[in-house]
Amino acid sequence: MKLSTNSLYIVSTPIGNLDDVTFRALETLKNSDIILCEDTRRSLKLLTHFKIKKKLIPYHKFNEKKQVANIIKYIKEGKILSLISDAGTPLLSDPGRILINQCIENEIKVVPIPGASSITTAMSVSGFKDQFLFYGFLPKTENELKKTLASLSTNLFSQVFFIPAIKINFYLKFFKHHYSGRKIFIAKELTKIHETFFRNNIDDLKTFNYKVKGELTVIISEKNIEKKALNKEKIVNKAKKYLKKYSLKDTVDLILETEKINKKEIYKLCLQVKNEKNY
Repeated sequence: MKLSTNSLYIVSTPIGNLDDVTFRALETLKNSDIILCEDTRRSLKLLTHFKIKKKLIPYHKFNEKKQVANIIKYIKEGKILSLISDAGTPLLSDPGRILINQCIENEIKVVPIPGASSITTAMSVSGFKDQFLFYGFLPKTENELKKTLASLSTNLFSQVFFIPAIKINFYLKFFKHHYSGRKIFIAKELTKIHETFFRNNIDDLKTFNYKVKGELTVIISEKNIEKKALNKEKIVNKAKKYLKKYSLKDTVDLILETEKINKKEIYKLCLQVKNEKNY
């Protein structure tokens, strides 16, 4: 596999089970001169498992601004660089955005090497509608969390969050308040031996009475909108009133201005009134 120079490779790594790594990801890492990683110790375990020996450079949220200039320099010198995160697809709630934008400004090609992601993995088994919003890590402080969830909870789509297991009970009480009527899915140890799923209605949620470890992928289901009941008597009375002055089409349009319900149902009732000519 020949890699292009003047390029940065964004390589997805396993989220748990090492067998989930792709052939293309391994070949990209094997042919890289330098691998940028969050935690060299964690990345070394992965690379050692697949017998890959390459220069590792720490690249994380605490040093990403400082490292960018050197990384751009390496790439312009013709070195092949790959970026990986501790697990999964880089840049999704992980460092890298600053580097990507610098590459774009310097006309350096950014090449995605797709693979595992806890977001899509969890969504695929949640049973929720696949129109979803990914938020990532929620605010840690109570005031900021309240503001964030007050805004997010008005969104009708399924919503995906990353939550440190040690903080799960803290977040659950706010989910109960803001997402009443929805369902929740919690994925723990995704793709690992002790992979576990928790499913429940938000309103029936109970806090965990034991210590939960790791990082959790939490999904709140889509919001179900109850259909407004059709008040036939009210529609008929309005139809009788409007049909004395207006056409059938105009009558339907006038009723729709105040009655936000199915247009076909309103039309049927108005047509019925018109045919009966009892207005």
